[in-house]
Amino acid sequence: MKKVDKNNIPNTEKIRKKNKKKVVIAYCISTIMLIYFVYCIIQLIKQPTNVIAIENGNLSEEENAVGYVIREEKVLQGNNYKNGMVQIKSEGEKVAKGDPVFRYYSANEETLIKKIQELDIKIQEAMENEKGIYSGDIKLLETQIQEKLIELETLNDIQKISEYKKDINTKITKKAKIAGERSPQGSYIRKLIDERSSYENKLNSGSEYINAESSGIVTYRVDGLESVLTPDSFSSLNTKLLQDLKLKTGEIISSSEESGKIVNNFEAYIATPINSEKAMKAQIGDKVTLRLSNSEEISAEIVYIVEEENERLITFKIDSGIEMLANYRKISFDIIWWSYRGLKVPNSALILEKGRQGCEQEGKDIYFVIRNRAGYTDKIPIKVLKQNSSYSIITNYENAVLKEKWGYTDNELKELKNIVLHDEIIVNPKT
Repeated sequence: MKKVDKNNIPNTEKIRKKNKKKVVIAYCISTIMLIYFVYCIIQLIKQPTNVIAIENGNLSEEENAVGYVIREEKVLQGNNYKNGMVQIKSEGEKVAKGDPVFRYYSANEETLIKKIQELDIKIQEAMENEKGIYSGDIKLLETQIQEKLIELETLNDIQKISEYKKDINTKITKKAKIAGERSPQGSYIRKLIDERSSYENKLNSGSEYINAESSGIVTYRVDGLESVLTPDSFSSLNTKLLQDLKLKTGEIISSSEESGKIVNNFEAYIATPINSEKAMKAQIGDKVTLRLSNSEEISAEIVYIVEEENERLITFKIDSGIEMLANYRKISFDIIWWSYRGLKVPNSALILEKGRQGCEQEGKDIYFVIRNRAGYTDKIPIKVLKQNSSYSIITNYENAVLKEKWGYTDNELKELKNIVLHDEIIVNPKT
């Protein structure tokens, strides 16, 4: 029998252990790679790397506020204010000093008013049958009357309904007068209008006329705060005083049946309690833009600041949009602290670094963007002109500034690229 050499027998146990070790190592490597792959996906989801094109855009910092309208205004009221009044100047109409604004009825004119109303009906009926008197002015008035009548059907506010009816009656009267002027002498409609004019003259002769004491715009919306919220009261105003007025934001001041007023149409003021970061840093003389509820933007200047606990009462001066504010005492509006237009980029595309050692701006912040052109990238220093929480308006540095202040060499400047409109930049670049 042949003798077996034990040294030549394969060590199967040893081989099995080696193979097992290889499997474990391969498994560990696969696990590590899988973990890294998942990590990369998560990072990509958290901070996606993509490319956007630079466009021109607007950037602003703004906030909503509630303010109280302060005006220079003079209330007009006569002795016969209990008799009722007739508007001579319309709401919002401009007047000169001395112009008649409205008049009060005389005490005995109820019968005359009734006769005038009866004549208005007859005149309207006669005009419907009359031909050849329809001028462009009459057609315009008829259109306006019809529009008001349609709107009147949808109203449920008593104050507005009353105002619409007055406006309709005023337009009907104007229409009748124009028709009378165009009607031939002796005609039926001319006789009616002449009769109406006679009654109206009798009314006017016994009336008390109220004239404007200064130039400005007319309004019949009197709220009793004309002597409280004045340009002379800035030093005595505070947030508590304004809140104690119990005014509702956006509420329209009711029209008065006893008085009117003349409002300075050259300037007005809006006082607002506010505690934002920008407001706490604002100074008298700062120029801002205010956006009213109708989206119109008007220029404004800070003219008075009252320091209060944890906030300020800031008063803005405006010189336009005053007619639109005549109906209100407390309004909601937007303060646009600043607005810029230029190359607009998301803040996530900016890389922030510190100035080089030895340069004038050493240790100070300098921003870069990564431009991508056909797969080739360039790191370009840019100047941030304005920035909010999401976007920045940027521009290129001048080479002289980069050299003198940021330490760039002539060779670096030769290789340096500029950012221009429609360039593509990387958002969330890897740094």
